[in-house]
Amino acid sequence: MVPFDKLAQITQRFEFLEARLNAGASPGEIAGLSREYSELKPVVDQIAAYRRGLDDMAEAEGWLADPEMKALAEEELPRLRARIPEIEQALRVALLPRDAADARPAILEIRPGTGGDEAALFAGDLLRMYQRYAETRGWRFEILEQQVSDLGGIKSVTAHVQGEGVFARLKYEAGTHRVQRVPETEAQGRIHTSAATVAVLPEAEEVDLDIPASDIRIDTMRASGAGGQHVNTTDSAVRITHLPTGIIVTSSEKSQHRNREIAMQVLRARLFDLERERIDAARSADRKAQVGSGDRSERIRTYNFPQGRMTDHRINLTLYALAQVMAGDLDAIIDALQAEDQAQKLAEAGL
Repeated sequence: MVPFDKLAQITQRFEFLEARLNAGASPGEIAGLSREYSELKPVVDQIAAYRRGLDDMAEAEGWLADPEMKALAEEELPRLRARIPEIEQALRVALLPRDAADARPAILEIRPGTGGDEAALFAGDLLRMYQRYAETRGWRFEILEQQVSDLGGIKSVTAHVQGEGVFARLKYEAGTHRVQRVPETEAQGRIHTSAATVAVLPEAEEVDLDIPASDIRIDTMRASGAGGQHVNTTDSAVRITHLPTGIIVTSSEKSQHRNREIAMQVLRARLFDLERERIDAARSADRKAQVGSGDRSERIRTYNFPQGRMTDHRINLTLYALAQVMAGDLDAIIDALQAEDQAQKLAEAGL
């Protein structure tokens, strides 16, 4: 049973926020009040649905004493009683503390791991998989920085993904992705195992953290790589070094001004992620055991091409639909990961 006193406190707080906003809060209060109001709205909607369900069931039980209504009550009660556990579960999930970053856009970084050229080709396959997934979700997918290998694979790529609930879903993709297949470069037809790492960082805004100018060093460099007349003709590439952490971010688009923007955007995301990791580590010693922990050293998934099989090792989920997965059909995997994550959190919260 969900504690009614907690539900009453949430409802009272929501009503207070609604009254403050309707009364005309000061400009300095509006942003914070609106954010909290938006966060509580789905919870209050679930509370209302739960109360309606209980009221409907109590009313139907009252009909049992009325000879004229008894038959209708006996017909309705099994349906109403079956709905209560479903509504309660939805309410428990709504009551879970939300990750404040879930609604943010994400910075997606993909790099080849072990496996040489084949790993770089696999990194390129992962990039296309996420591009297609973003298309199915109606998200905007913008490549900020990309280095291509000689065989057309990816040495590294950084992308900015914008849309509804981007980080809430993509955060489960962070980790090491392993592939088992016959490489294009393999003449003997032997199966090789390669890997690529995926990092998913919530986008940070300037108000989230202050980066003093004294903490960064900005260097301009000559752009390198294939394509574009600007290559080797202008010193447009930018490298930013964050001195306290040693984090280095580069961007080598045509515009030096745009490169500074991109590099600072990625740097803010990495520093914001470091702070989130620090807070999570202090809060939970077993964070790495949690689904969606974001630990990029953890092997999370294997893509076996000869058998057409994808296995997510965190939840022991195996799908024989590898072609669809590589084509961007990730919802079944991410939905299962979200459900397991919610189950863990419900158990921890005792709800």
